[in-house]
Amino acid sequence: MSSREEIRRPSRALPFWVSLGTLPLAAIEARFGGWSLLLLPTYAWWSVTVLDQILGRNEDQPDVTTPVEDLFWYRLITLIWFPIQAVVIYGLIWDVTHSDHLAWWEIVALFFGVGVISGTIGIVYSHELMHQKTRLERWLGDLLLASVLYSHFRTEHLLVHHLWVGTPRDAVTARYNEGFHRFFWRVLFECPASAWRAERLKLARAGRPVWHAGNPFWRYGALQLLALALAFAVGGWPGVGLFVLQAFFAIWQLELTNYVEHYGLTREYRGEGRYEHVLPRHSWNADQTASNWLLINLQRHSDHHYKPDRRFPLLQTYAPEEAPQLPFGYPAMTALAMVPPLWRRRMNPRVRAWRKRYYPHIEDWTPYRDGTTPMPRGSV
Repeated sequence: MSSREEIRRPSRALPFWVSLGTLPLAAIEARFGGWSLLLLPTYAWWSVTVLDQILGRNEDQPDVTTPVEDLFWYRLITLIWFPIQAVVIYGLIWDVTHSDHLAWWEIVALFFGVGVISGTIGIVYSHELMHQKTRLERWLGDLLLASVLYSHFRTEHLLVHHLWVGTPRDAVTARYNEGFHRFFWRVLFECPASAWRAERLKLARAGRPVWHAGNPFWRYGALQLLALALAFAVGGWPGVGLFVLQAFFAIWQLELTNYVEHYGLTREYRGEGRYEHVLPRHSWNADQTASNWLLINLQRHSDHHYKPDRRFPLLQTYAPEEAPQLPFGYPAMTALAMVPPLWRRRMNPRVRAWRKRYYPHIEDWTPYRDGTTPMPRGSV
């Protein structure tokens, strides 16, 4: 158990600032192109995976009663990231559209790297911010999502995913044997409509029409239009195209993570539209050290779903007896997910073992696999 005195030291928070290492790499890529365009994905994925193997697992259990004021140095990186990311995105759009030293393929590769920054890091930080109660943190979360044109993710995540994970109402609970590429295009089209339905239902319960000012989709649209307008002001129509390109790469990385987090894990249907409560066993847990630094403990996902309001420095890890474990951290697992046959070979036996451990009484898994169990009561 980590003491409060330990956790409040800036040196304990420093590893979670490794995201800043992407900034000089982005500048090098933009300046030199060529082989340097491998730097950002290498830093964010492969070097972190190698460090995971060297450093092993971090099984510390922080004191969950630690007050928020003792977490200042952890929270600060999430609070300053939006202006940093905005400078990177728009600065590189300006640089590319006002120079001609990069070939077209180098520009695409460069903005793939920008998508690594805005997706692997920016969306993860927005996820932490959207779960908090302060207006500043929620607004920063909205701004980060607008910078990748995925603002509806806040609604989908808070009003759908956390309530209905592991049920057919949650589109981003990847189904058993569903390959990532099919999953990606499915959720890309299903989730915006799902988020809209969730907000419409919420407003209806309050006796308000869907066009009421309280519908956050008006804010989402305004922020995304502002982000696109700024891209146009900086780089014209090519700037808009580059902005959309980095957003697509960022969204792809988000959905890769969503795919890994709950693949094949479903909640038991109890009849009459009722499902069992969300438990740690309904998310894949990973406590690899370096990838949790980069992803601010997102991989302690079992605890995040069990206690969604718990800030990232205080998230707990679980033993294999309590939650299913990923063999590697997210960077390696998302790379594996891009090759469905390799993914199924690695993960399907783990899903079957999970079923046998927790639900030996369920004989027919077909409805769960196909997502045809009834919708949860009150979800639509």
